[in-house]
Formats: sequence, C-alpha cells, structure tokens
Amino acid sequence: MTEQKTSYPPAPMLPGNPLLGSALDLHRDVLGTYLRALRDGGDVVRIAAGPPGFRVVLHGVFHPDGAQRVLASNSRNYRKDSFFYTETRDVIGVGLVNSQDEDWVRQRRFCQPLFTPRYVNSYAATFTRETEVTLAAWQRASAAGPAVVDLHADMTALTLRAVTRVLFGGDANSAVDVVAYAFPLLSEYLLGRALSPVRLPRHWPTPANRRADQARQDLHRVCATLIDGRRDGAQQDLLGLLVGARDGADRLSDEEIRDQVLIFLLAGYETTAIALAFALRCLAEHPEMQQRCRAEARAVLTGDVVTAEDADRLEYITMVLKEAMRLYPPVPVLGRNSKAEDVVSGHTIPAGVDITVSPWVTHRHPEFWAVPERFDPERFSPARSAGRHRYAWFPFGGGPASCIGQHFATLEAAVMLGLILRSYEVSDPDPDVQLTIGTALRPTGPVRCRIRPVD
Repeated sequence: MTEQKTSYPPAPMLPGNPLLGSALDLHRDVLGTYLRALRDGGDVVRIAAGPPGFRVVLHGVFHPDGAQRVLASNSRNYRKDSFFYTETRDVIGVGLVNSQDEDWVRQRRFCQPLFTPRYVNSYAATFTRETEVTLAAWQRASAAGPAVVDLHADMTALTLRAVTRVLFGGDANSAVDVVAYAFPLLSEYLLGRALSPVRLPRHWPTPANRRADQARQDLHRVCATLIDGRRDGAQQDLLGLLVGARDGADRLSDEEIRDQVLIFLLAGYETTAIALAFALRCLAEHPEMQQRCRAEARAVLTGDVVTAEDADRLEYITMVLKEAMRLYPPVPVLGRNSKAEDVVSGHTIPAGVDITVSPWVTHRHPEFWAVPERFDPERFSPARSAGRHRYAWFPFGGGPASCIGQHFATLEAAVMLGLILRSYEVSDPDPDVQLTIGTALRPTGPVRCRIRPVD
C-alpha cells in the first residue's frame, strides 16, 4: 500500500511582514531573501508575498535532490506556467527557453541540429574576431597607462556582437543597436511586473507598458527584415539555417523563427557576459590565479584564430569559469508551477503553486560547498568534482529542458576569457557590487576594474 502524499508536512513559512509578507524583502534583495529562506527555513520553504487578497505563496526548493525532482525526475509535473514565464511568452515570444509540450518538442526538433558540435565549433573564429575588437578598444584606452573599464558593459557589448554575428552574419550591425536598447528595457519591465504585488493589465497605456510595447515592435521589425532577406538561401548564418530548416514538409513560420531568434538573443548574450565579467572580477581579486590562467592561455592559444580544440585544452580557465558561474549563476532563479501534488525533500508541494528552484542558493548550500562564498576554481578539478551531486551545480538548468546552448556558451566564454587574459592584466576591482535579477543576473551599476596590457 502506497503512503499518502498528504502525510508529509508542508514546508515551513518564511517569516515576513504581517501585511505584505516577504514582498518588500523580495523587492529589495530577492537573492538575499532566498538565501535567508534556506538558512532559516531549510531545503523547502514557503514564501508569501503581497497584501491579503493579492498574496502569492511560492515554494523555494533549494536542495540538489529537490532541484533534480523538479527539473528532471518529475519534470512533467512542474510546468513553465509561472508568472515570469507567462509574461516572457507574451512580451518576447515563444521559444525553447519558455515553451513546453508539443511546442517545445517541435522547436527542439528544428533547433537541435543547429547546436551540434559541428556547427558550434565553427563559431570559435567569430568569437576570436569579436574579442579582438574589444582588445583593440582596451589598447586604445590604456595607451597612456592603466585604464579603468566597466567589465559588465564591455563583456555585454562583446557577447552581443558575437551572438548577433552568429545569428545574422553580415547583417549583424543592423540589429545590434536595437537589441542593445530593447532587451535591457524589457528585462527591467518583466522584473518590475514579477516583483510587483499589484500588476496592471499590459494593454493599459501606462508609460512602462508603452515603452515595452515600442521595444517589442522595434525587435519585431528588425527580425522581419532579416528573415525576409534569407528567402534566397544564400546566407548560411544561424538565421538562414532556421529559415531553411525542414522536417519533411514541415517548416517554421516567420513568427516562430522570429520568436526563436529573440529567445536565442535573450538567453545568449547577457548570460555569457555575466560569466565573463565576474570571472574577470574574481581573478582581479586573486592575482596568483590570474597568472596561472595567463600562463595557460599563452601556452595554448598560439595561433591567430582560436579553435574549439584549443578551447578544450584551457583546463584551468574552464575551472575558473565554472567557479564564477557557481558564485554568479547567470540565471539565478528558475520558476515552475506544480500540476499535481508532490513530495519534495520530505515536504508536500500542493498542486497549482509556484516553485522557485535557485542555482544561486543551491550553489551555496553548505552541505555541498565548503566556505561557499570563497572563490576556489579547484572545486572543479577532476578529483574534487568526482561524486558531486549532479544538481549541486546547474547554471544551465537540467532535465529535458536544459539549455540547448550550453556548448555554445562554454566555448564562447573559454575563447574570450583566454584571449583577454593572454594580453591583459585586470586588478583593483570595485569592492562591492550590488546585484539584481531580470531575465538574467545583472549588476545594478558598473563592475569596474583596472586593466593593463602585459608583454
């Protein structure tokens, strides 16, 4: 006889304001609030937010076992029906990151071949060329001596150029400016709506709604022009491959292609920029680790163009990137909604509630990470990685819906970080950087450090 799920206790409730619950805490410091929930409540915690009548109770799931249950072993029960996913589909479009059911299966079938190693490895040359553009700008800035740069701004510009070049080939320049203004605006808009206890309808002509609608229209207009330019099949960039993709007689509509491109952009440049910016910032705080990276980069990256095979040999740099993504996971929170009642880490999860799985918190779980706030790339050495829980570290998600672009992002970050450290020393980082979340983790201000060319 099977045990009834209701025999398990509900998760404890995180203490909060009697009127607003934890709404103000989440608004001020969402990541710190989730960490406090782990510390004060344990591996599964209920968090109430909002005034009576508008209150939402979400369940934070923080243990690797719980993350595995939600994302992988019982993923069918945990759907992308949370508010943030619903809003993202309405505002940006339906792509692999936020689709589900038959839509997801169909999109994955069309997109998977474009992210095989054969295609992705060929992009290493593009990553090399775009990094050289950034290094040339740094050379001009530091011509008279060490210069101060904003790592986040520079890495965002770099990864945006690289992703648009891969997507749009020779037409990348026509898209960069629109993407650079539209996505941060939409990210801020989505975050504001996600954290607001009262959400006005999106069709109301408020200033925020009007700005978001204009940004979306601008993105749609650029995509429509670029898609139309691929009809002759002459351009074999990623967009051209999507336009030409066939599954028997089936093909993606223009709207599906546009949405997929926008989701690729959404997931593809801010995330890698965060990994690079904070890897460099951490190395600026640890000169001996930076020197080891530089020695490896100079030993391995001896040609004019970095190859995927070169990147595979950047073993310590890869460990640095993994540790940076442990401390600063580019997507620090993943949302789901439970379809049916379930048991996670010994607690009953009711049907129809929002679930938060948080790499930010799980990557700091003291059961799996000693001195979790310390930057230590050796955590990812083969010896210390052996036997580690699969979901103790999951910056690319997990289960069937894990990130299709993981190899793309890993290759891109290794090539770029290796080339930067081969030529430049970073030092004197800002002592304190405040963080928030939108569609990805991001700082609230500049991430400054000093750069100096090295012989």
